[in-house]
Amino acid sequence: MSATPVLRATTLAVLVALGLSAEAKTLRFTSQGDISTIDPHGNNEGFTNAFLENIYETLVTRGKDLKIEPCLAESWTQVSPTVTRFKLRAGVKFHDGSPFTADDVVFSVQRALADTSNFKPYLAGVKEAKKIDDLTIEVITAGPAPVLIPQLTEVRIMSKAWSTKHNVTKPQDFKNKEETFATRNANGTGPFILRTREADVKTTAVLNSNWWGKREGNVTEIVYQPIKSDGTRLAALISGEVDFVLDPPPQDIPRLKQDTKIKVVEGNENRTVFFGMDQFRDELLYSSVKGKNPFKDKRVREAVLLSIDTGAIKTQVMRGLSVPSGVMFAPQVDGYPKDLDKPVKVDREKAKRLLAEAGYPNGFEVTLDCPNNRYVADEKICVATAAMLAQVNIKVKVNAQPRTIWSPKIQNMDTSFYMLGWGVPTFDSQYSLQSLLRTRVEKSADGDYNLGRYSNPKVDALIDSLKSEIDPKKRAAIAREVTQLHQADVGHIPLHHQVIPWAMRSNVSVVHRADNRLTVKWVKIN
Repeated sequence: MSATPVLRATTLAVLVALGLSAEAKTLRFTSQGDISTIDPHGNNEGFTNAFLENIYETLVTRGKDLKIEPCLAESWTQVSPTVTRFKLRAGVKFHDGSPFTADDVVFSVQRALADTSNFKPYLAGVKEAKKIDDLTIEVITAGPAPVLIPQLTEVRIMSKAWSTKHNVTKPQDFKNKEETFATRNANGTGPFILRTREADVKTTAVLNSNWWGKREGNVTEIVYQPIKSDGTRLAALISGEVDFVLDPPPQDIPRLKQDTKIKVVEGNENRTVFFGMDQFRDELLYSSVKGKNPFKDKRVREAVLLSIDTGAIKTQVMRGLSVPSGVMFAPQVDGYPKDLDKPVKVDREKAKRLLAEAGYPNGFEVTLDCPNNRYVADEKICVATAAMLAQVNIKVKVNAQPRTIWSPKIQNMDTSFYMLGWGVPTFDSQYSLQSLLRTRVEKSADGDYNLGRYSNPKVDALIDSLKSEIDPKKRAAIAREVTQLHQADVGHIPLHHQVIPWAMRSNVSVVHRADNRLTVKWVKIN
């Protein structure tokens, strides 16, 4: 979609002033699923967050090397163990032309802590944000907060006035499918301005001529279009209809590398894909077993673990684009226990014995909730897993759905057995352990994505101590001990850490980072 004449003329003038090419460059990119919402505190989902960082900004951000850099905050100082003061950037404007001030930061922190937000893990330990003056705020925490700054890379700042005007002072209730003005409209401070939003069809954004930052790329318009079909997505890339594919199918990577008009870049992602099980209900919602819950029995969970061949998934489904895992967070994350990250050896005979001991000699039936457009080969992984579990008489019905249906479903814990992938934007183990393993406490960051409600009091105590421990070695030791306890419990079934390939036209240059985020301000199209 081309810009309007007035907008194009304005954009060209800005480009000339910036010393960039006077030719407008449109980045047309695609992946299998859509952005889940435009509300920056509505749904904590990696791809959605990645797209929205082109529109909304945070106090601090990450550079090309993933190191923390100033953004809307120019600097920050530790006033006391529980108070961090931020000096805000002067002269920043929201897309509607209104000035950015401390009031907007205080408001955004409160909004991200609201009941309907699932961004609370990024504000773990935060009590409040306090205005000192128009360009100074303080963040007050309940105790020492060793990962406060990394957490704030994900708390996007909204305009208080705009949110009040449009009755969106609270985030949408995403898991209950609420629609608000903020789910389809935006007013950020970022390098691009949302122009159109057609859910599951197309989303466009155009250059923000008043952006305060340094633009290194030459893209003046973003056009994102989800294309579910692998074949159609690649055909669009090969024909030149799109410039960039975020998630090329693993089986097609060798062929793409042979095409001189296509470029493939790849690297390890800091995301771990795993299965979760309902360990809380007395009877599973979706199972042939009545009157009890098989997953409450550790022997059943271990039987599932012993039956899934992650090596076969790597070679046959992922085509090498995965690293089989025995832990819940990736090597790039602080606290990663390398010696514990060993996949369990497949032993289906032992799995059958464990099932018989648990009272299921003939197995049982259960439904696996799986996305079909979120992770690399997600539905194929679930189908392969179902075939593996069938060998021990666990009959799995794969319920594969688009992310816009699957995500609210599992967030409502309307599931017995589910797939989930967990990236770590903070690059610290606390984010994974608190969100996934801590006993769930409603309306808090504790266990907010512990959707099977795994619970171990020792694990809880260790995670709670991690929240305020500032010594890196002690933090690593705590993360290791938690991982050992969780492995002994078979609390979840880790599958693998993802390896991410990106495919693009040969004239496109990007920065590929371990967080799998396409940062458009760095993209150049020749």
